[in-house]
Amino acid sequence: MRSSAAAKRYARALFSIASDDAAVESVRGDLEGMSRLMADTPELRRALFRPLHPVKDRRAVLSSVCERAGSSASVRNFLAYLIDQRRLVDFDAIAAEFARLADEAAGRIKAEVIAASELPDPQRERLRAALARRTGREVDLVVEVDPSLIGGAIAKVGGVVFDGSLRRQLSQLRDTLTRGQ
Repeated sequence: MRSSAAAKRYARALFSIASDDAAVESVRGDLEGMSRLMADTPELRRALFRPLHPVKDRRAVLSSVCERAGSSASVRNFLAYLIDQRRLVDFDAIAAEFARLADEAAGRIKAEVIAASELPDPQRERLRAALARRTGREVDLVVEVDPSLIGGAIAKVGGVVFDGSLRRQLSQLRDTLTRGQ
């Protein structure tokens, strides 16, 4: 998901507040919980995102939901501020950017892996450890299966792509053979 410049600014502001309160992981959990709740409850999303509902009503709904969910006061206030600023539409991008900032501060990085088949746990662990050694950071793997790869895997870490797919290896072999080397 691409974050808009505004979403990044709001996420950085919330991250700064959470850092000052030593509550980064707590705020992250609150945002993830709210994100799941909005995804699972389309009626809630409609009530909060539709401008047909007055701001006061949307704030009341949000306050009630946050209270039931046990969200911190800083998250409740932040979400109310987003409603006031008509930026709640950027919530998903803000939550994603906040998670990225939290991972960066904790020395974690997400690796998106596309594999030809499901990876067994020992193989996942070896891949995670290899990527951690390569990046010098703790790596969280997100694995997606794509049978069209034939074999191997492609890992995207930050802006770097590690292509260990069988398709790529066969392509390199073909190039080498056609050049006569």
